Amino acid sequence: MAAGGPRHVLDGYKVLDFTHIVAGPTCTLMLAEMGAEVIKVEFAPDGDAARRGPYVVNNRSGYFVQHNRGKKGLCIDLKHPEGGDIIRGLIPQVDVLVENYAPGVMGRLGFDYAAVSSLNPAIVMCSISAFGQRGPLANEPGFDYLGAAYAGIVSMCGEPNGPPYVPMVALGDVSTGVHAMGAICAALLGRARTGHGQHLDVSLLDTYMHYHECGIETHSLSRGEVKPTRSGQHSWYAVPAGIFKGREHYFIIIAPLDHHFAALCRSMGQAELAADHRFKTNADRLTNLDELIQIMEQWLQAVGDDAAMAAMKEYRVPHAPVLSVAEAVKHPHLRERGTVRTVHDRILGDFDVPGFALRFSDYPRRLELEVPLLGEHNEEILRRYLNYPRSRIRELEQKGVLRNGPV
Repeated sequence: MAAGGPRHVLDGYKVLDFTHIVAGPTCTLMLAEMGAEVIKVEFAPDGDAARRGPYVVNNRSGYFVQHNRGKKGLCIDLKHPEGGDIIRGLIPQVDVLVENYAPGVMGRLGFDYAAVSSLNPAIVMCSISAFGQRGPLANEPGFDYLGAAYAGIVSMCGEPNGPPYVPMVALGDVSTGVHAMGAICAALLGRARTGHGQHLDVSLLDTYMHYHECGIETHSLSRGEVKPTRSGQHSWYAVPAGIFKGREHYFIIIAPLDHHFAALCRSMGQAELAADHRFKTNADRLTNLDELIQIMEQWLQAVGDDAAMAAMKEYRVPHAPVLSVAEAVKHPHLRERGTVRTVHDRILGDFDVPGFALRFSDYPRRLELEVPLLGEHNEEILRRYLNYPRSRIRELEQKGVLRNGPV
């Protein structure tokens, strides 16, 4: 963009951020990555519990830094009337309010959607929760894995005769944050047409249900005859599509489409297998899965990882080695694209975090984002947005309404 133009696609939008841990902060981090000004409101005295998450160096949490770059820090006691006055003063001046507390918490603080929209009819308020703002589960405590369990996701992971597994990453939390970001941007587009905002109800459980690319419709259309469940290292309906043991690495190989399977057979030097009655169709391969796994793993272990990958690449067979975290962060593709990104923190120094997944042709350069200390921008925000004199700010600090400094 030309000098003096917007920093990024959301430059000029202002966000009041009442989020903590992962799902909500993922949403507001993405908004900050796109240039929005995000004011992170933390509750005194200790702020976001993520400030104590791993890995901690010099009392600074890498967990907190990863999820809260680019935000300004405001730490206040919202149970104090003067803390509420600060928020009531800020709401008319922002475009978006995001919160991921349990349903009812914002209402008890005096900031449910009815109160917020009365102060600013144009505001887009996004409430992120585990199970939604309404429904039988709405008031239950919720975390990522609980949503995965209720959505039937956990039931799909693990060996057929063994216990179910949960994915050991914040798959649901991060995805819910991304869903919320998309909803907010859509609501801002809607506001441009109508002039008024709205309340968005985004839940972890609703988000997790999207991960069933086949199970729900198959169970429904079969009238319950098909009961999707965990099938170990291999797909329950597409073959081959799963994990295969190589000489040094495990591999994911996905070749259930007939032309991909034929290419796999050629890459193994066994082109005739594509016409073999045991493997000719996906249904045949599903029936004879154990035999096919044995053939593929014998080939992988006989030729070795590099030769196997070279052969599959030559014939364009969809595959990938199962990399460890340590291997993935060094991969040249992830490095070149910024999928893994080195960031600088004033306390932690340089370290790696997941990069920003969205790319815009008009804004090819990533923003350099700083992470706030607890209450670091109290004075800046109150003076800039509310015209509080320094004497008033010092008074609020003495009363404990404002908090800054170490956790």
